[in-house]
Amino acid sequence: MRHFGHIAPAAREGLFFQEPCEFGAGSPARVLSAALGATLYSPATRPRLADDVIKQVGRGVVSMVLCLEDSIDDSEVVGAEENLVRQFADLDARGVDVPLLFIRVREPGQIADLVVRLGRTVRLLSGFVLPKFTEECGVPYLEALANAEKVCGQRLFAMPVLESPELLHLETRGEALRGIARTVDKYRERVLALRLGVTDFCSAYGLRRAPDMTAYDVQIVAAVIGDVVNVLGRADGTGFTITGPVWEYFRLQERMFKPQLRRSPFLEGRAEELRTALIEHDLDGLLREIELDRANGLLGKTCIHPSHVAPVHALSVVSHEEFSDAQDILRPERDGGGVMRSAYTNKMNEVKPHRAWAERTLQRAEVFGVAREDVGFVELLAAGLAE
Repeated sequence: MRHFGHIAPAAREGLFFQEPCEFGAGSPARVLSAALGATLYSPATRPRLADDVIKQVGRGVVSMVLCLEDSIDDSEVVGAEENLVRQFADLDARGVDVPLLFIRVREPGQIADLVVRLGRTVRLLSGFVLPKFTEECGVPYLEALANAEKVCGQRLFAMPVLESPELLHLETRGEALRGIARTVDKYRERVLALRLGVTDFCSAYGLRRAPDMTAYDVQIVAAVIGDVVNVLGRADGTGFTITGPVWEYFRLQERMFKPQLRRSPFLEGRAEELRTALIEHDLDGLLREIELDRANGLLGKTCIHPSHVAPVHALSVVSHEEFSDAQDILRPERDGGGVMRSAYTNKMNEVKPHRAWAERTLQRAEVFGVAREDVGFVELLAAGLAE
């Protein structure tokens, strides 16, 4: 699979200076952690889940979480587990390509149980999402994952969700972060990415952000995000990919933009019309939050509606200007440091301080591609929505 792989090759060629790379479940963790993109959550109770997964692949989704935790009622867990086994068998029988699939469990024992019950169809599974992750509960989860790998004979990743009260409350946050850091470092080869559970953070204080507000406008949430990145997202080789928080708002109509806009990769002068459509569909806040995610060191995003996927991916593409700066900074002859004017003649590139940014930018360029010089977000979004 690849990002924007659902659009025609000719359209991709017109959009990208460097196309996104191909990757799959067997790709290196370094590639997969950057490539997660908009990870779409779906309740594991959905009766046509296999059809849903295939449909979302056709819309450009490359990672999905099938949820047995907060998205379903406590009384539905047994039936949801049985449904997952059936739906994996259905997907396996069809022999179709699937995205990176993860199961969000409630407790460690479900990991071994599900791996056994999935049988040969476990080959479609990339790993498990571990809720309310702390050092205390994290070790049993990760030990269960290691044992499950031995049983099924394949690599399984963990994606811990950072959403516990210990992490939110100021008096316990420091020790909670240090404990999480110790745990994920010990099991580093199994941890693909860390996910932020901002909805739980807000819940602890009876808060809910409005559609015109980002997570960064809620100061208590912004403080936690900053501390998580500070401890767990460092660029010195000790950090992990940390994904952006969920965006809760969407419109009921599934076809978000006018059909002619969705089909045209070149827009024919309709850029302003599409921008207006984005704002009218409550996505202005989402777009600002995606930009702030990246500015604060996060990559990828938890999504609960298909309409959020294309904006996340369009804003993840590296611009030609960013790519040019990153390449200049990382040229071998610049290893000694120094300062240079950007090729775009609009900024200073200082080699040593900007090196880590440049390395991360090229990693994102590998999986999301580099836009052509005259291609921007609107063109990428329109192409991502093409059917």
